[in-house]
Amino acid sequence: MADITIFHGSVSILEHPVYGKGNLHNDYGRGFYCTESLELAKEWAVDENLNGYANKYVLDMQGLNVLNLSDKRFTVLHWITVLLRNRVFNLKTDIAKLGKQYLLEHFSLPSSEYDVIKGYRADDSYFAYAESFLNNTISVQRLSEALRLGNLGEQIVLMTQKAFSNLRFLGYEIADAAIYYPLRKERNNLARMEFLSNRRGTPTPDDLYLNDIIRGIPADDPRLQ
Repeated sequence: MADITIFHGSVSILEHPVYGKGNLHNDYGRGFYCTESLELAKEWAVDENLNGYANKYVLDMQGLNVLNLSDKRFTVLHWITVLLRNRVFNLKTDIAKLGKQYLLEHFSLPSSEYDVIKGYRADDSYFAYAESFLNNTISVQRLSEALRLGNLGEQIVLMTQKAFSNLRFLGYEIADAAIYYPLRKERNNLARMEFLSNRRGTPTPDDLYLNDIIRGIPADDPRLQ
């Protein structure tokens, strides 16, 4: 497997990322969160009045076990179960609580067995979409469409010491907050608009809500693809 170039947006220059650091409650747990997009890394690096850095690395993929949540073998429900193990959701109803248990029992992936995880980044917009689905207010089809339309990008997360040892620092570029914070806000606003527009669409007979899924919809049901 070939080398890939990845970027990590941060307020700091990180020549030697340290395994075991980071927030335990990030999307996929504790890891080093990167992207293949320089522009996205710069957007993620800045705050409203604070410049940042897009740290650049090459990752040797040889010998690494990769979980690609965007692979056609998986559905958006597999992505949600990874979030459920790490993020804190506001589950308002009994259906949401039952749904969490059902999804973890039937759609969980052994994410701890992988060196690298690739998948959607659950920023505020994407996390809100997932929470709406868990609270039975949007269908899984609407959720999938919103994630595809949002254009918020995928992340590549280094999860193990082995992955960290395959990482080499190449340098960095400065991310100007005056340029990249407005771009970040615009991208998030467009994602929300896409979601709201999609949410108002007319339901179809194939639309599956969480209360439908917990009645026994299997992972290979074509309506989930």
